[in-house]
Amino acid sequence: MRWVKLCIAILLLPACAAATLTAVQIGHALIAGSQTSSAIAFGAGYALWLVVFAFLPKPMRTYVLGHELTHALWALLMGARVSGLKVRKSGGQVRTSKTNWAITLAPYFFPFYAVLFIAGFFLVHAIWNLTGYMWVLFFLVGLGWSFHVTFTLMILLTVSQPDVQSQGFLFSAVVIFLMNLLTMTVTATTLSKAVTFAMLAKTCGANLSVSYGWTLDKFVMVWNYTAAAWNKRP
Repeated sequence: MRWVKLCIAILLLPACAAATLTAVQIGHALIAGSQTSSAIAFGAGYALWLVVFAFLPKPMRTYVLGHELTHALWALLMGARVSGLKVRKSGGQVRTSKTNWAITLAPYFFPFYAVLFIAGFFLVHAIWNLTGYMWVLFFLVGLGWSFHVTFTLMILLTVSQPDVQSQGFLFSAVVIFLMNLLTMTVTATTLSKAVTFAMLAKTCGANLSVSYGWTLDKFVMVWNYTAAAWNKRP
């Protein structure tokens, strides 16, 4: 299975370029769509956490709790049984009756606390009208997303992760990168009035077509060059 995942990761590399371009284009559309205040609130929340992360003690237990709960949540969504949740400052553990790449890598691409803030906000919004306080939601999402990104990068770059090792480095890197961008763009589209899912799908499809078209073109070029060189050998 490791070699199969390696092949899948290689095939998904052009999709990484397409997803990056899509995220940039969606971001521009959000800013141009009269949602400047939401973008500022998101940026403020994101920046605030960067300052907290850089200068204050890091809440490792909070991160570990979110990490293990994400494993548990994705396992439950896929029909697995969950037990034995343990959380310590140095690490955590949760037992699941089955596992796969999504359950294993979910904490690295699923922003648990950002999603929790969204769910909590709309739960309160269903009781009291918070339409005039949408900026609070974007601020909290920015805060939660920054928490996710900073801790994910720190953990991946400084601590050997059995989750990543079990799936293979390249496969894990590609999946984490793609799923982070997918989660970000889907969340932005869900919360936005300026971007629709039809626009997102059209933009993503066009970028995938260009990315894979360019890759295929270069592959054919290299193949033809190699074949010509082989035919000219003595």
